Amino acid sequence: MISIDPLTQQERDNYKFMIGSIIPRPIAWVTTQTASGIVNAAPFSYFNIVTSNPPMISVSVQRRNGAMKDTARNAEASGELVVHIPNEHNVRQMNQTAASLGPEASEVEYTGLTLVPSSKVGVPGLAEASIRMECVVEQILPLGGTGDGPGCDLIIGRVVQFHIADELYDAAGHVDAEKLRPVSRLAGTSYAKLGDIFALERP
Repeated sequence: MISIDPLTQQERDNYKFMIGSIIPRPIAWVTTQTASGIVNAAPFSYFNIVTSNPPMISVSVQRRNGAMKDTARNAEASGELVVHIPNEHNVRQMNQTAASLGPEASEVEYTGLTLVPSSKVGVPGLAEASIRMECVVEQILPLGGTGDGPGCDLIIGRVVQFHIADELYDAAGHVDAEKLRPVSRLAGTSYAKLGDIFALERP
């Protein structure tokens, strides 16, 4: 087994190890909105649950040369975001929203996505997603980095409204993963489907 000290490597080398090892990663497909009303959409695979009491999620938005990306900047300014769970049906559109557009351009318009009004936040959601979570910003933590500023902005969002497609929701309050057909992120340009599901009883 090879042992490597991350301090002896470039950031890009550590990045490759992490995205190749921590797999599969769930994807947050996030919409935010500028003060002038432009809706930004972008996918992030540094994403997970924080707590269910109250429901909170985390999305880590990596900075570019020390500068905040549109998603983090918009979320900080408005205090709101909507997180969607992408699936096999919309993954290509999701991938297109990763395009490097300026803050004055909307990835929603660029990809032909459909906006749907939110019920508790001002940021609209995406009609193409079968699960979306309206969130208010609990905290944004600048973390990591070197001499040119933080390396990322860790957004902690508190979910204030869930929207789940009828066909995914059962009487016991569960989401049917096989019907959701979620996609996850691997390394490079690779994604994964759900794959086989198995159960283990807790000891």
